[in-house]
Amino acid sequence: MRSRFSLGTAVLLVAASPALADSAELRLGVLRHDAGIFGNREEAGVDGNVEVLFPSPTLLEPIWSPRPHLGATVNSAGDTSQIYAGLTWQWSPPVSPVFIEFSLGGAVHNGDVTTRELDRKELGARALFRESLSIGWQIDERNSLSLILDHISNANLADKNEGLDGLGLRWGYRF
Repeated sequence: MRSRFSLGTAVLLVAASPALADSAELRLGVLRHDAGIFGNREEAGVDGNVEVLFPSPTLLEPIWSPRPHLGATVNSAGDTSQIYAGLTWQWSPPVSPVFIEFSLGGAVHNGDVTTRELDRKELGARALFRESLSIGWQIDERNSLSLILDHISNANLADKNEGLDGLGLRWGYRF
């Protein structure tokens, strides 16, 4: 007799499986650069995004076991690109393929700290805070698709702080 698994069963197995829940994950995405969610849209192009999430180490259990991440976002028009690192918290309702994530960390970028050009952001500092919010769908035990909004800024710690937003889709693969 052959066993049949539904998507809900697969997600339940992922949530219950320490091996997969604690596995590394690669995410690839395409984002609208300078989406203008939290400010004026000045820069152009599309961003390619790559991110690696790592299993949560035991020492992070007191803060709800976030997963460390490293990533890069590269702009197609030669405008601001960034590399970043931080922590990602994920929440999934029981027996649901939907998940919500929040991440917090820092980024270093190659954009303008100050500028007089109207088509460039004044980011105020080379190192910035980075946060993101995602809502996603766990397709099967290894693959996911998510909508992401990310934002970098200096939190008004410098004279200039236009900030930069990205909005797009990412595919994830758990190893």
